[in-house]
Amino acid sequence: MRTKIFLLLFAAGSLVSGDVQHFALDIESGIIFISYSDIQIPKSTGTLISFADELETDPAFFVRGRLGYYFNEGNMVSVLIAPLKLRASGSVDREIIFEGEAFAPSIELNTVYKFNSYRLTYEHFWFFGERVRLGLGLTAKIRDAAISIADSGKTAEKTDLGFVPLVKFSLAWQFIESLQLVLDGDALAAPQGRAEDVSIALCGDVGDRVSLKVGYRVLEGGSDVEEVYSFTWINYIFGGISLRL
Repeated sequence: MRTKIFLLLFAAGSLVSGDVQHFALDIESGIIFISYSDIQIPKSTGTLISFADELETDPAFFVRGRLGYYFNEGNMVSVLIAPLKLRASGSVDREIIFEGEAFAPSIELNTVYKFNSYRLTYEHFWFFGERVRLGLGLTAKIRDAAISIADSGKTAEKTDLGFVPLVKFSLAWQFIESLQLVLDGDALAAPQGRAEDVSIALCGDVGDRVSLKVGYRVLEGGSDVEEVYSFTWINYIFGGISLRL
C-alpha cells in the first residue's frame, strides 16, 4: 500500500513541470517570545525551574536566512542559518541547583537560552495541477546550544554541540493568482526527545523575482536524558522576503 501511494505521488509530479535551475535567498525577521521553558540539569540532581513561569523572559528580535538551489524540475538543496538567543531574569523562593552550582533563594538570577541551528536540506517536490505543491525530504541539523544561570558572583553553563536528523516537509497552496499559503517545517521525535520547527505563512509575489511573506512559526522540543531535561516552546511572528537569483 505504501509503495502504491509513493508511486502515485511520483507520477503526479510529472503533471506540472517545476522551476528551472536557479538559486533563491530567503530571509526572515521578526519577534520571538516564549510559551514555556522547563529546565533541569542534570535531571537526577538539578532543580527543575521554569524560565517562562518563574522568571521573566524578554521577547527578542531574530533574523534567519536560507540559501537554496532548485534543479531538475522538482529538487532543492538548501543551507539554513538560524541563530536564537533569549534572556530571562528574576528570583525564586528556593535554592536552585544547576550544573553542579547552588544558587541561593530570593537572589537575582540572569539566564541565557541559546539555540543556534545550522541545517543542510534536500527536498523533492510534487506538483498537483497549477496550484498545489507538496515537498518531502531530509535535513541534517547541527545544534549549537547553551543554557546558563548566573547571579552576582558566579555562572553555571551547560553547552551542547550535536547532530540531529530531521524530516523536511512543505505544502504550498496558490489559492489566488500570485498569493500562496505555505506550510513548511522540519520535525522528528524519538524516545530521548523531539524537535519541531514549523511555520505557516502567507506569501505574495511582487515581481518575477521577489516575493514577500508574513507568518507564524513554532520552535518546540528538547531532551529527556540523564544529563539534561529541557523542553522549550518558542513562538515567532515574522515577515520575510524571497529573492530568486
